[in-house]
Amino acid sequence: MRCSDVAAPLDEVAGGHVTLEGRDRVHVEHCLRCQAELVQYRRILRTMRAMRTEVLEPAPGMVSDILAHIEEAGERAAIRSILRNHRMAYLGGLAAATAAGAAGAIIVTARTRRGRVRLAS
Repeated sequence: MRCSDVAAPLDEVAGGHVTLEGRDRVHVEHCLRCQAELVQYRRILRTMRAMRTEVLEPAPGMVSDILAHIEEAGERAAIRSILRNHRMAYLGGLAAATAAGAAGAIIVTARTRRGRVRLAS
C-alpha cells in the first residue's frame, strides 16, 4: 500500500467523520509520513476551531480611516472617468484654441506688414 492511497481520507479521519479500517488503518499505524500528515490535519482543525471563538477588535479609528480611503479612491476614479470620457472634447477645444491663436497671429502679422512705411534710402 502507498501513502497516496490513504492520503485522501486523512482530513476526514482527523475531523472524526471517518474511521480507517483494514489495510488503510494498518498502513497509517506503521507509516510515520501518514501519521505526521494526520497530526498536521488535526493541528489545522484545532487552530480553526480556536479562531471561531476569537474576536478581533479593530484599532480605534481604523474603520473610519479605511472608509475615508475608500471614499477618496472612489472620488479619484470618478474624476478619471469623467476626464477620460471628455478627452475628445478637451482635445477638440485645445485644437480650436490653437487654430484661433495661429489665425490671430497671422492676421496681426499681415496688418503689421501692410502698415509699414518704407523709408527712402
